[in-house]
Amino acid sequence: MPPIEQHFIFRAGWLRASVLGANDGIVSTASLLAGIAASGATREQLLIVGISALIAGAVSMAAGEYISVSSQADMERSDLILEGKELAKNYDKELDELANIYIQRGVSESLAKQVAGQLMEHDALDAHARDELGITQSLSARPFQAAYSSALAFALGAIWPIVFSQLFSPDQVLPGIFVATIVTLMSLGAISAKLGGAPVQRGITRVSLWGTIAMLVTTLIGHFFSGSF
Repeated sequence: MPPIEQHFIFRAGWLRASVLGANDGIVSTASLLAGIAASGATREQLLIVGISALIAGAVSMAAGEYISVSSQADMERSDLILEGKELAKNYDKELDELANIYIQRGVSESLAKQVAGQLMEHDALDAHARDELGITQSLSARPFQAAYSSALAFALGAIWPIVFSQLFSPDQVLPGIFVATIVTLMSLGAISAKLGGAPVQRGITRVSLWGTIAMLVTTLIGHFFSGSF
């Protein structure tokens, strides 16, 4: 029996939220600490700012993901309710509609009608949800999963810049945060690309590039306000 191929789309729900959370945790916290370090903050001040950023960011990510994904879930439920009503009122019309979807995909008319009839006999709403609306079990909105995945990932990402800010001496903390954060971002890009089945080099480049730009901007702002602490 040939091995069953492994698909990556089933990881989309939690992987998207986790990568977004981890990347945001690393970039936002590191950028904030780089800006504060450039302004002349002490190690203790960096620690307070970093922990505050971690807590606020994790809560914000959880709330944002829950709200946005809940909106998607609400739309999916509304569409399913509407589709259920249409099936109850116009079953034959919905049968033709489903058959036409298969015909447009290259199935012959007779076979398309046969397949549509069997699928609707088995579970009409599921057939229309999948093939007409694009709602599947693996890709359906899961607000709680997105919320806790993003919050946990943000916290795990944000902890690294905080640790970096405490490892280096005051005169080395800024370049230390820069280098260590970029290495961390490159690791995140490689891991996320691997989990998603994408080219590793592409994942590393896009994650580290935008993180570097963000840190450069906040560092310049920090230098502008140097001496405020």
